[in-house]
Amino acid sequence: MNGASGVSPNGAGPAGPGGLPRGLEVLLGAAAIVVVFVGVQAIAWLIGPAFLALIIVIAVAPLQRWLRTKGWPGWASTLVVVLAVYAIVLSLALAIIVSIARLGTELPKYAGQSDNLVNSVTEQLAKLGVGPEQIKQVAGSLDIGKLAGLIGSLLGSVAGLATNFVFLIALLLFLSVESVGMPDRLAEIGADRPTAVEALAKFAYGTRQYLLVTTVFGFIVAVLDTIALAVMGIPLAVTWGLLAFVTNYIPNVGFILGVIPPALLGLLTGGPGLMVAVIVVYCVLNLVIQSVIQPRFIGDAVGLSTTLTFVALVFWAWLLGGLGAILAIPLTLLIKALLVDIDPKAGWAHALMRSTEKVPDPNAPPKVKKSRRHKFQPAPEPPTAV
Repeated sequence: MNGASGVSPNGAGPAGPGGLPRGLEVLLGAAAIVVVFVGVQAIAWLIGPAFLALIIVIAVAPLQRWLRTKGWPGWASTLVVVLAVYAIVLSLALAIIVSIARLGTELPKYAGQSDNLVNSVTEQLAKLGVGPEQIKQVAGSLDIGKLAGLIGSLLGSVAGLATNFVFLIALLLFLSVESVGMPDRLAEIGADRPTAVEALAKFAYGTRQYLLVTTVFGFIVAVLDTIALAVMGIPLAVTWGLLAFVTNYIPNVGFILGVIPPALLGLLTGGPGLMVAVIVVYCVLNLVIQSVIQPRFIGDAVGLSTTLTFVALVFWAWLLGGLGAILAIPLTLLIKALLVDIDPKAGWAHALMRSTEKVPDPNAPPKVKKSRRHKFQPAPEPPTAV
């Protein structure tokens, strides 16, 4: 009787559907989430590469559909997709491995300048009355070897492709082959759960749009940064351009992570003036492109608020490491699809998660656009899943 009236049997408060007090249900749910997170963190070595493989296959899926529409047999289109996926992975892994190797050989050459800089800073701190213990800590934090280790760790998290190379290659092959029958499977699922298929379609479409825009702007930023750094005489200009390309996938703080190494090398090779010049160039190029232009193109595809993307970045980086930071947006889109978009009653959560940009009403009639001849044409059809 008490359970039917929404009150716990002991009168402690409102009861949930299972008869337990609502507060206890919340605590049990929170405990279950913590257990899941700990488990995910324990097998991050598996989840990170697996999700990366899934994202790559989703990105090249339109190529397979296009080949099928051109009359290519299924085995031929699958072979092309597999080769395209392998080309992407091998090119990225090779570029990162070469960059890390150059980083390890070039940075020790500037150890002398680094020591002089550290001595100068410690002398200035001593004149300001800073104690010797604090000076020792500052000197240790300015070790250029730590800079090499930090950059190598970031790039190495992407090159974790190399450590799990056999697993990643096999997984990419299986996913590429399985993607051929995905439309039939989604059609079968849609017969019982149409909202699930629609949510997965939104995830796949949003992920592809995000990857397309981020990759194009990342390539533009990398080329411009490399040219600018080479003109200013900064060592390892190509490596810092690759770092700018990789960090472009990290929302909000990617620009900061990309500017620190070349700015420090500018300080070591040319003094404070060159360091300031590097920072100014990065602010003009990276900050304008990544923070002003790029969000205008990517906002409609992702639709996540700035606060949510930053929290998601910190969360996925903690859970999966550097690869989680790079894949933070696609991972968040997947969680949103599985927990929010799939539930018709979760509109309130969607309203809280989306960006402040004006979002079109999904119940509104399709928009029409007017051609130069004043003839109306229907808007494009909604995207399909992988």
